[in-house]
Amino acid sequence: MFSHVMLGANDIQESKKFYDAILGTLGYEEGTIDPKGRCFYFTKTGVFGLSVPINGEPACHGNGSTLGFAIENEEQGLAWHQAGLANGGTACEDPPGVREGGDLKLYLAYLRDPAGNKICVMKKVD
Repeated sequence: MFSHVMLGANDIQESKKFYDAILGTLGYEEGTIDPKGRCFYFTKTGVFGLSVPINGEPACHGNGSTLGFAIENEEQGLAWHQAGLANGGTACEDPPGVREGGDLKLYLAYLRDPAGNKICVMKKVD
């Protein structure tokens, strides 16, 4: 459905360090800085990018917005969360773990990146 996702960042190098660490735990290669100073992570299914806002205003998080990354297992989710905390992220929401709602069980872990964007990892638990 999506070709790419772009998040605002105030400091590309700081955000790249954070995303290199957390996306590395999910098996992705380090981001690439393009000639315009943006950072991109290329996958077989799409592109994730970081950019200083082109309007010159500071990057800020979208209230009510969350970007979620798929994980293979809970251990990978915990490693993702720990890498994020160790590389400039901050904890938000409940601690990593299984949440239940109706017939649905999900493993979720949430962080805020260095620019305040809310991100998470998720896996359906059988």
